[in-house]
Amino acid sequence: MRIVLSLLTVVVVMALFLLVLRSKKTQEDQKRIARRIERFSTTRKARPGMAGYRRKENQAKLAEQLRRFIRQAGERLQRIQKKHRMDDLMDQADWPLLGSEFEVIMALLGVLCAILAFVITLKWLWALVGFAGGAAAAYMYLQLSIKRRQKAFVNQLGDMLTMVANALRAGFSFLQAFELVAKEMDAPIGVEVRKVMNEINVGVTLEDALENMQRRVQSPDFELIVTAVLIQRQVGGNLAQILDTISGTIQERIRMRREVKALTAQGRASGVVLTLIPIFLALILQVISPSYLEPLFTNPIGQMAIGGAVVLEVIGYIVIMRIVDIKL
Repeated sequence: MRIVLSLLTVVVVMALFLLVLRSKKTQEDQKRIARRIERFSTTRKARPGMAGYRRKENQAKLAEQLRRFIRQAGERLQRIQKKHRMDDLMDQADWPLLGSEFEVIMALLGVLCAILAFVITLKWLWALVGFAGGAAAAYMYLQLSIKRRQKAFVNQLGDMLTMVANALRAGFSFLQAFELVAKEMDAPIGVEVRKVMNEINVGVTLEDALENMQRRVQSPDFELIVTAVLIQRQVGGNLAQILDTISGTIQERIRMRREVKALTAQGRASGVVLTLIPIFLALILQVISPSYLEPLFTNPIGQMAIGGAVVLEVIGYIVIMRIVDIKL
């Protein structure tokens, strides 16, 4: 088995080496062509410019080929899938991708991490761990982007409501006020309101467009605004005054969230520190006395102990984060 793994490692290394040689050969060919062009050129500065232009052109071609592959694989995967839940996450993150395309990117990143883990360790188990880790890292980055965008959206809600209320007092209609927000405000609110206006322009009702926006942003504060607007359109009332009241409520909730976040900062820091202490301690012991931790990696019982410790560390971190995560 080890012979087969070694042969596979050699094949992978040789393939990488051939790719490097091919790229170097391409660069040498470019330099040779640039020197030939330089002989017939009236200026001596054409050579570096030509080489840089062709290098950028090759990089653009590779990027386009990669995008084409991801697009085609995503289309095939989308035909197979019955539900497209990842599409909603792409809308929430405002990424110009289909959910199936992002799943292809996750798989490619997982394969790359699996190859690296296998080349380093020559063990299929670590290759599977690398695949899962690469795919999980991509998904975690997606969730982080969604949370950052939602936070930025909530921080802009007060300014949006003030702008809409002032526009209504000046005689604008609600749609005209929304169009003003789409033109004047930055992302993410400006982008989302622009999507609402585009949907209304193609025939979607205001109620459905606002509900689609709520589905994309997933904000309880904006849901309150949507409910108030829909009720006002049915029963009437002073919408500008209603929006001012909602704006004050949202600003107070934002202030309270920041206060709670400051009070729970110590708990979050404790969770991070307690999670990282065993890792740093293991690294220090490995540097000071490598033989001290060797039974943990060579003995099956030691490997089981490492696996159990990792699982307990993850569970402990999740529990601490859940404790300090106070919903408002």
